[in-house]
Order: sequence, then C-alpha cells, then structure tokens
Amino acid sequence: MQNAVFKALSHPARRQILALLRKGPQLAGDLAAEFDTSWPTMSRHLAVLKDAELVTAERQGNQILYRINTSVLEDAATALLGLIGRDDGDDPLKEAAE
Repeated sequence: MQNAVFKALSHPARRQILALLRKGPQLAGDLAAEFDTSWPTMSRHLAVLKDAELVTAERQGNQILYRINTSVLEDAATALLGLIGRDDGDDPLKEAAE
C-alpha cells in the first residue's frame, strides 16, 4: 500500500488536490474547477488518490464528494520519517535539551 501512496503523492496536481481537501470535503466538479486540465485527466488523478486510499469518495446523487483520508497520509509520513531514523518516539526538543 505504501508504494501506491508514494506514487500518488509524486504528482504535484495530486498533492494540490490533497491540500484543497485539507480545508474540507469538496465535490469533484469543484475540485476540477481549480485546475486547468481536462476532466479525464482530473478524473484519473482522483482515481489514483482513491486507489491509494488517500481520499474517500461518496456519491451524492449525480455528484461525488471527496474527503481526505488523514490516517493514510499520517502513516505515509511516519514511514518516511522511519527512513531517516525518526519515529513517533523521537522528540527533537528533548534531544536538543540533553
């Protein structure tokens, strides 16, 4: 799953979508209006984010409401910190005081 998350995060448009969703849930059309790209391209970006479980999608009539899945994003951040030898138990402020 982590590979899918990092692949999804590798594209700047998908990172921008996540930044928009951090402000709150948005309809697909509202998200697409923020980008100068075709609908098929936007739809593909949303599908990649959904496949990586970085967003959830809820159908509301003929529209789709997207929400950010912060737990998956937090897991990815923890994995990234683990690559540089940091984990949740490390406290940089405590280490600096010692």
